Amino acid sequence: MAEIRPFCMPKWGIEMTEGTIATWMVKEGDAFTKGDMLCLIETAKITNEVEAEYDAVARRILVPAGGDAEPVGALLAVFADAAASDAEIDAFIADFRPAETGVAARSSDSESPSAPAHTSASARPGRIATNRPISPEALKLAERENIDISQIDGSGRNGRITLQDIQQAIRPTAKPVFKGSAQLVEDNAGFFASPLARRIAALHGIDLAGIKGTGPRGRISRADVQALVSPVPAARPVAAEFALNPNLPEIKPFDRIRKIIAQRLTDAKQQIPHFYLRISVRVDELLALRKTANLVLNCKASINDYLVKATALALVRHPDVNIQVHGNELHHFPHADISIAVASPKGLVTPIVRQADRMRIDQIAAETRRLIDKAQAGRLGLEDMNGGTFSISNLGMMGIEQFDAIINPPQGAILAVGTASRQPVETAHGGIGFETRLALTLSVDHRAIDGAGGAAFLGTLKQLIEEPEALFV
Repeated sequence: MAEIRPFCMPKWGIEMTEGTIATWMVKEGDAFTKGDMLCLIETAKITNEVEAEYDAVARRILVPAGGDAEPVGALLAVFADAAASDAEIDAFIADFRPAETGVAARSSDSESPSAPAHTSASARPGRIATNRPISPEALKLAERENIDISQIDGSGRNGRITLQDIQQAIRPTAKPVFKGSAQLVEDNAGFFASPLARRIAALHGIDLAGIKGTGPRGRISRADVQALVSPVPAARPVAAEFALNPNLPEIKPFDRIRKIIAQRLTDAKQQIPHFYLRISVRVDELLALRKTANLVLNCKASINDYLVKATALALVRHPDVNIQVHGNELHHFPHADISIAVASPKGLVTPIVRQADRMRIDQIAAETRRLIDKAQAGRLGLEDMNGGTFSISNLGMMGIEQFDAIINPPQGAILAVGTASRQPVETAHGGIGFETRLALTLSVDHRAIDGAGGAAFLGTLKQLIEEPEALFV
């Protein structure tokens, strides 16, 4: 029997809900081998190159390049061996049923879109071969109902797929049904819903069979039912509002990228207990050393490049700050991978200078220039963005004296850099002199890093900046 495999929109990162085919590298009828480039897929902030993980033929391409964004799990193409007939391909497409997913998979659990050995089970009954964590009952149900588990985001511990995850994927989309019978109390008892949601549904004659829960593991919450009881009234057309009052402001909804940025920043600010440590450092010696060092190294390293180096060395000396926070676990790292905040046409992005503590200043300058160029061209890939143990956000070049940055999860801290300014100071002989000082603010996740640990890190960073010869040791 011919082996037919689906090629679906992948899940890269927790915030990803859709993607766009930028370019197909294969055409219908082309044979490809493992390692060949299949296509480029664009998400909100990155462009990923997708490689084949097996030998096959591109029998049908369903989504053209440059088209509309497709949701995660959407069928993009069908790959098979040459023996498959057109009728078998048509039947495969007609029978294909992607799993319903509400959010994208965690990056640690994400799977390559070109690994459809798992997804092929969605169109043919039989045993599902997978290395993803899944409960035995969930696996039995998925095999019995022919469910594509590669598109399911496990809600159990460490991303484990539970029985309820499979039940939610099987559940068909339905409209809510309103009834007036007291029998609803008994009817609704069999649904995965909170007690309050059941009471509100019974009071208002709502059948829970037509509601898809948005709570943990698909649980129907009070808000899900309340939304049907008190729907938000439709807004007046904008054109009509302007006709009544031409002085109204122009209203533009968030675009897709701004929505993602807004959601991530809101979640970080609400869920991470921030506290802030502020310090100013003298940078006169660093500025003087930079001129000489750049000539010797034949590079154009910026002050920010020197700050990346100093921060990386300070993080290695203070491993309690060089961390990521994952639930109730702290992940410590032997090297400092510094995320640098970059403004790009696709919004704020944070590409990573990896193992910056091991790099020379000229190497850091070359790497940051490469990442900034890729960001401004909209060509950052997942490998440029995934990870990072600490972030630096620098607005000094824009004249900002001081600001507080929001932590970039799962990292534990971020350094905000203001502008350098000349300030009067008292000299050793009681006179008045001037020196150039730089304002730094460290935003810290208090769940993972104590004030003393953050202060010690800043003390080391201050010493490295004010005695910059140590950056070249």
